[in-house]
Amino acid sequence: MSANPDRSYVPPLRFAWLTPFFDATVRATTREARWRPRLVTQARVQPGHRVLELGCGTGTLTVLIKTACPEAQVVGLDADEQALAIARGKAEGAGLEIEFRHGLIDEARFDPDAFDRVVSSLVFHHLAPDGKRRALARVRQWLRPGGELHIADWGRAGSVWMRAAFVGVQLLDGFENTRDQVTSGLEPFLAAAGFAEVQETHRVPTPLGVVSLYRAVAS
Repeated sequence: MSANPDRSYVPPLRFAWLTPFFDATVRATTREARWRPRLVTQARVQPGHRVLELGCGTGTLTVLIKTACPEAQVVGLDADEQALAIARGKAEGAGLEIEFRHGLIDEARFDPDAFDRVVSSLVFHHLAPDGKRRALARVRQWLRPGGELHIADWGRAGSVWMRAAFVGVQLLDGFENTRDQVTSGLEPFLAAAGFAEVQETHRVPTPLGVVSLYRAVAS
């Protein structure tokens, strides 16, 4: 999934021709049935909330969020037009009204304090350290005071076996982008961006490493 604030945008599986296979790849390698519903539950979206999914990709999580709370206003942002076309098809097929926007994070134009929740899955490991910092700074601006950021992404390995499994992700998405996450997780980035109550809430071992869920509050 892609919301890369760098100009050097790369499709979800590096090559555009692989994008139609993205959903099947994620299902086969990340145990998404374990962590996606948990992330939606963790976000506690309420009627009247305005929710942004950052790097919504093909819209799997976006549709889950809207289905869980139809009375929320849900917006999906992604830089990949091909993925967004798939996402729009999913929303239409489910009869859900979701706003999808095309663009990079640093090009997105949202008002300050525009959202009650920002949710993201498998996006931040695509970003270099500076990209992570810029993205989180923008998210903090977009969240209302007390609003929450909920992330699912690759986290600390925790064991030599999980560390070895994660090499496949690093070969695909880059060692610079992923090094901090596999060693320290995203908590240091969240804290440095000024978020409060930063915590890793859950860990799911997968064939490619550990998917961690994070929660942070905009102060």
